[in-house]
Amino acid sequence: MSKLEPFLFVVGATHHTAPLEWREKLALNAAALPRLEEQLATLGGLEEFAILNTCNRREFYGVAESQATLGQLCTVFCEHQEIEMDAFSAMQLRKTGSEAIHHLSAVSAGLESQLVGENEIFGQVKEAYAAAQKTQRVGPILHKVFQKTFQAAKMVRTQTGISEGQVSVANVAVDLATTIFGNLSDTRVLLAGAGEIGEQAAKAFRSRGANDLTVASRTMDNAMQLAQTLDARALPIEKLADRLAYFDVIVCATAAPGAILSHSAISTAMQKHPAAPLFLIDLALPRDIEASVAKIDNVYLYNLDDLAAISEENKSARTAEITKAREMIAAKAHHLWENLQRRREASN
Repeated sequence: MSKLEPFLFVVGATHHTAPLEWREKLALNAAALPRLEEQLATLGGLEEFAILNTCNRREFYGVAESQATLGQLCTVFCEHQEIEMDAFSAMQLRKTGSEAIHHLSAVSAGLESQLVGENEIFGQVKEAYAAAQKTQRVGPILHKVFQKTFQAAKMVRTQTGISEGQVSVANVAVDLATTIFGNLSDTRVLLAGAGEIGEQAAKAFRSRGANDLTVASRTMDNAMQLAQTLDARALPIEKLADRLAYFDVIVCATAAPGAILSHSAISTAMQKHPAAPLFLIDLALPRDIEASVAKIDNVYLYNLDDLAAISEENKSARTAEITKAREMIAAKAHHLWENLQRRREASN
């Protein structure tokens, strides 16, 4: 074959193609991820692959012998997640060749994020590439594609203004909290989850004047370490339900497989101070807070999709920069694709 296409591919689902409730079902648990990787490694015809697993996207980048291999990959994934193939197909993202390169470049630059221009995704893509390298799932083609993608993403961020403004869920959440409470100096904030997203949220609240900050985590050592960094208190997560009534703002960003805050727990907490509002921010996927909590009086619940919708106003102010960035990405992707094709033809 003289053409690389359709050997280079990306297949998966994102917030653009799957609603929140389905993204929860597609979420890959970190503990189970190695088993899925082992299953995919045994697929005949799958020469290289890397998995990008974030809150809003489940994407498989790879090099395969044929379109049939992509179908087999999707079958393995659906069986692993215990979902119907037809349902996954209806929300599936699938691109090959230059379009796959273009997509990865746009993702890395933050152009495909819910909050366009956010910076976290670049690190997540680099982590996905490093993980695939460590397990020797990356070969010469993906290595070239990822390296060139990182260069393109860095160029976009340095030569355009797509990241100007509040383009992280943490900053959007803090802005929202100030509209409810005004000055945050007397606001009691609880962070459930001591990972990267939770840490960013905690730092954002601290930077905006929140003085009363508590960190809870399923691993107490992690909670204590982050609490020390932020001059905050640490709380064992098993004591969370008993302490809910104390807080004004609760930010959840754990990696728990299901909800950690139930309707009944929040309802009980609100009975202790019914006149005071409770602001809940759910940054986790699967969600940490039961959706029905939003029906409780004086409770304000926001999830990832809600925060993304709020950020659209900021996005409209950067339309020209986003267009410029997409044009730069498209040119780089096309050049790399042509280069890969020439190399393949020369080797045949």
